[in-house]
Amino acid sequence: MKVAFVGKGGSGKTTLSSLFIRHLAAGGAPVTAVDADINQHLGVALGLPEQAAAAIPAMGAHLPEIKDYLRGANPRIPSAAAMVKTTPPGTGSRLLRPGGDDPIHSRLAVPAAGARLMVTGPFTEEDLGVACYHSKTGAVELYLNHLVDGPGEYVVVDCTAGAESFASGMFTRFDLTFLVAEPTRKGVAVYRQWTEYAADYDVALKVVGNKVQTAGDVDFLREHVGDALLCCVGQSGAVRAMEQGRPFDLDDLADDDRAALSTLQAAVDARPKDWPKFTRQAIEFHLKNARAWANAATGQDLATQIDPDFTLGPDALLTTATSR
Repeated sequence: MKVAFVGKGGSGKTTLSSLFIRHLAAGGAPVTAVDADINQHLGVALGLPEQAAAAIPAMGAHLPEIKDYLRGANPRIPSAAAMVKTTPPGTGSRLLRPGGDDPIHSRLAVPAAGARLMVTGPFTEEDLGVACYHSKTGAVELYLNHLVDGPGEYVVVDCTAGAESFASGMFTRFDLTFLVAEPTRKGVAVYRQWTEYAADYDVALKVVGNKVQTAGDVDFLREHVGDALLCCVGQSGAVRAMEQGRPFDLDDLADDDRAALSTLQAAVDARPKDWPKFTRQAIEFHLKNARAWANAATGQDLATQIDPDFTLGPDALLTTATSR
């Protein structure tokens, strides 16, 4: 299952995504974690030393190689230069499996807290003033578009803050999105943005209350988000210790917080897998991007990249190149 964590900057989405990743991995599940936030803190939250986290190869810096690998022998994509962030797979494309032994996972993923972690990478000096962060998250969108995850496999993405995910079609690439909200007016404002922007795209969204201290906090969240509120997490001394770099174990969490992580997993596991919808939405956003800017940028009609007979999913693995 593909899972996103979103929310206002400072809401605690990176912390909660790291706790969820630890929880899944502790239960023996195969987990691929992706830091797609402009503030690259997921590696440290998963216990890596800062120097080691900063040394993880950036997906954004390897975008041409990622494109060239994924296009494989797809005759509709003549070169990596003709491939954009929304290009969907088709017959001949190389598909990915979570934690596969393909060049993308083997070169760009590192072990962290029992999971495999990949990162988009931070802004570099060359990016400042001339690039936007979407050029880096485009690598994640391509990755998700070509990824076939099976039962009991999890891909957890820590996304950019606020409504930045709506600058591309990446917000539709997940089976379930967790929006982390503090019990404040600013905290629930992002939820209103998400429900407004995603209203026409059948995006499954659940709210996780964070930094909740009182029953009044829960009542506030329930008043503003209604049944979308899945569970709440309190102020945790164990989490504060983790954020300060002190030793941390999931058993250090309060019982209610550990129960909340189990609630998140249960919600993810209950989601039905809809590969036709996933494929249909990928095509929809590819056509939007083609008309808006990508045709002009590449000098090609990118609508021709769409394979009308192709649907991503387990059946596609039988006829398309892949590695595990």
